[in-house]
Amino acid sequence: MKKRSFLPVLASLTVLALVTAGTLLLFAARPVKTVTPIPMCHSVDEFAAFANDPLFLKAHPAPLPVEAVHQGRMIEFPVPGGANGRGFLMTAHGNTNKYLLLFHEWWGLNDYIKNETAMWCHELGINVLAIDLYDGQLATTPEEAGKFMQANDPVRSAAIIEAAAKHLGDKADFRTMGWCFGGGWSLQAALLLKEKSKACVMYYGMPEKDIEKLKALASDALFIHASQDQWITDQVVADFEKNMTSAGRTVMVSRYDANHAFANPSSPQYNESSAKASRAVVKAYLVHK
Repeated sequence: MKKRSFLPVLASLTVLALVTAGTLLLFAARPVKTVTPIPMCHSVDEFAAFANDPLFLKAHPAPLPVEAVHQGRMIEFPVPGGANGRGFLMTAHGNTNKYLLLFHEWWGLNDYIKNETAMWCHELGINVLAIDLYDGQLATTPEEAGKFMQANDPVRSAAIIEAAAKHLGDKADFRTMGWCFGGGWSLQAALLLKEKSKACVMYYGMPEKDIEKLKALASDALFIHASQDQWITDQVVADFEKNMTSAGRTVMVSRYDANHAFANPSSPQYNESSAKASRAVVKAYLVHK
């Protein structure tokens, strides 16, 4: 009986093993694709880009000193994944779960904003919390303010807002208001707070342009527009009205023949008559919310 040779079989197995090994090596040698996180980018980033415009800096001279007439106190609250958040809180007389959340201009949480906290608390009879989105930093020059605004992390700011709402309790409901840099954040906060948001006031801030995002807005909005504003222009506001309509939401626009930052008494752009008129409109809007 002729002996059967296993050499061809062994040879075949050897070739198969080498091919297989080579294939594995080829797979192993291929570079691993990394997934780049999609950056969180929205209207506040667009507004922050204005800090690159020399004309925008020139239009925002250093704020004038204001007398600190505020009452209230600074508070801290835990923020997941980072340092504690900060805010200036003024509580109303009597027991209420209504809160107005204020958002500062690009200067930071300074005495002007603290004064606004106290005044709105007295005028509305509800609690007011001014949220610090700069983590304690204050600007005294437009150059500083521009750097702080551009360094602001939208993810961190969103986390601060949500943590502040959680700190104030499950029974709290909210109205939001902000100026300039904070005007954009007033709308972003209203979107973050969902059904707990009852009203939104934006003083010459950059509106959200994403219609799908605007559909999630639970409240209406009041936009205070300075018709001489070269950045938050008539066209920006008209687009916001159109987008809100497309989203099935309501925005009321109150227009004033004044310049950007006209409502801030510490600003050289301050326009007293327009500031007082807009304040009356805002109060009438918020008092029943």
